[in-house]
Amino acid sequence: MPKKRYTPEEIVAKLRQVDVLVSQGQNMADAIRQIGVSEVTYYRWPPDHDEMKTEQVKRLKELEQENSRLRRAVSDLTLDKLILQEAARGNF
Repeated sequence: MPKKRYTPEEIVAKLRQVDVLVSQGQNMADAIRQIGVSEVTYYRWPPDHDEMKTEQVKRLKELEQENSRLRRAVSDLTLDKLILQEAARGNF
């Protein structure tokens, strides 16, 4: 069976759900099982997700995508610059 990958939004929602269940008096292990993940998965999730709101997670995801796009653009421009420098020296 393939692994289930949760989106950051789903992780935040599940972490909030566990908080609600624990505040209602359930113990941590039962609350984690009730949201449908194992304890290992729950404790493996990044601790910074616990502090974030859904909007912040969406914004973080957008920024990561933009950062990746900009890195590719810079690497392309750097490669073009190196090619032009090599051609200008006449070592081709």
